[in-house]
Amino acid sequence: MNLNQITVPSLDLTESIPFYEKLGLKLIVKALPHYARFECPDGNATFSIHQTDNLPKGDGIHVYFECEELDQHVDELKTKGIHFDLLPTDQGWLWREARLKDVDGNQLILFYGGENRLNPPWRIENKETE
Repeated sequence: MNLNQITVPSLDLTESIPFYEKLGLKLIVKALPHYARFECPDGNATFSIHQTDNLPKGDGIHVYFECEELDQHVDELKTKGIHFDLLPTDQGWLWREARLKDVDGNQLILFYGGENRLNPPWRIENKETE
């Protein structure tokens, strides 16, 4: 099994689409007013937005996009007018993260986890039992 698609809600795709294009995602499906899908610049994953009348309440959705050159990417996005709530910061879970919200308030985290994303020092090793 491989996770390859995430969809988040949006009140207005005509506002959301340009935001995600600024982030560097490539628009591949535009079925307004209800749906849009993007290709991520690296790998085979896709990301989409769908029109909704109501956004989730509470803490909501968190979407992580990994960027090898995180600091440089954040600097480039800032020049395009993207606002960050947290600039690249080393975290206790051994990732470097920058945080922002999309136009609908969905929490986005641009991060670099490197080897620690899949293999942190506290990784649980699953041993087969007979």
